[in-house]
Amino acid sequence: MQFPVPLRRVIANKERPVAKSGKLYKISAVITILLWGMLQALPQSKQPALLPRTVQAKEPSLPPHLIQSVTAEDFYRGMLAFDLTDCPVLAGKDRERASENVRDSVVRIEMGNAYGSGVIFRLTEDGVIIATNRHVLDYWQDEAGVIRFPQGFYVSARSLGSAQSCDVGFLKVEGSEIGVETLLTLRNVPVDEEAWQSLQAGDEAFCLGADREIDEIVYQEAVVAEKGRYIDTFGGEMLYLHGFAKEGMSGGGIFDGYGHLIGLLAGGTWRGEVAGVPVDQVLSAYQEIVGE
Repeated sequence: MQFPVPLRRVIANKERPVAKSGKLYKISAVITILLWGMLQALPQSKQPALLPRTVQAKEPSLPPHLIQSVTAEDFYRGMLAFDLTDCPVLAGKDRERASENVRDSVVRIEMGNAYGSGVIFRLTEDGVIIATNRHVLDYWQDEAGVIRFPQGFYVSARSLGSAQSCDVGFLKVEGSEIGVETLLTLRNVPVDEEAWQSLQAGDEAFCLGADREIDEIVYQEAVVAEKGRYIDTFGGEMLYLHGFAKEGMSGGGIFDGYGHLIGLLAGGTWRGEVAGVPVDQVLSAYQEIVGE
């Protein structure tokens, strides 16, 4: 099926830089990781074990005032091990509150005179995987393109490739480019296959993507119309919503009312129609290209 008005693939022109800023992470997560790092650092013989009720535990044999140092790398590995890198998800639907939880995981992709959007899809031991549209990466060159994070810094990246079956591609920012202290401040968008399966027509959603103003993120509310509508422009089934998309939002995130990623924004019309790559296709593309 074709839209009455041809879909725009929303990419646009480039603007100017902005200053750095930071982000706090949860104290509870830090405490958990700290304890985990200290436990892992102990010799095997010193690690606590479960004792039967009939056996009385011996007096602690650790020397008094023992201080175990834990590095930033330990914290980061602990976050990955305990799945603490996802943005928070709400217990009840609230689009505006949910958008605040995920907006710092939406990035601006600058490619010479054009720009698009992307989302932090995965944090890995050695870097950051950004998901975007294949048609955005058609403009990408590793030696010239840069990614601007909402925290205010720019960094280079390299293309991992694009899927042939859907409008999805991936970029990788090497951890060595930004440092582990910065990795600790980042979060990836939450992906929940059960949330996707339960999504229905009429459900509230919202879109986030890069704006013309370089330090702004566009927030647009939407309503799910169909989870799978064939659209000629993209040559496949797309997530179809009633809403609005601005130029430059291509590759940005489409989220449900709780904050789960449900698709990547790919195009829209002036008649209030939005199309996105469904999240199950994004997951399949990730397996195909990244292999994790």
